[in-house]
Amino acid sequence: MHIREASKEDWQSLWPIFREVVQAGETYAYDIDTTSEQAEKIWLEVPRKTFVVEDNGEILGTYYLKTNQVGPGNHVCNCGYMVSSLARGRGLATKMCEHSQEIAKALGYKAMQFNFVASTNESAIHLWHKLGFETVGRLPKAFNHPKQGYVDALVMYKWLQT
Repeated sequence: MHIREASKEDWQSLWPIFREVVQAGETYAYDIDTTSEQAEKIWLEVPRKTFVVEDNGEILGTYYLKTNQVGPGNHVCNCGYMVSSLARGRGLATKMCEHSQEIAKALGYKAMQFNFVASTNESAIHLWHKLGFETVGRLPKAFNHPKQGYVDALVMYKWLQT
């Protein structure tokens, strides 16, 4: 299993992962009807870098890294991670988050921020805390979960410099 930078040619393999995660409506604040063209822009074109996790030529997960804010906040990056349901529980999110922190530091970022983590996404929250992120903010009832209704969204942050 290895991580490499994504290319435009990877979109055909990334789209099913993106669609599956977004249509579930449980973790990302993207419209569940996001088209492939819209998703490609969101995931491949807008970010500074996008990566894929491959195993034997099959893409199992992906993440993007982008500048969180412009100007005085441009030293903080933001990432989003998605793993195929067929590959969950294999440590891909851990590998991608660790990799993204190394890439972020190499690109000159000083911190990483997750802007909108659904409070119901307990496995991700547990993992981010384990990897050194702190919950620095709570947005009451900001995320409309398809099964649990309005739940809080968390802002999570990690200073990357030692």
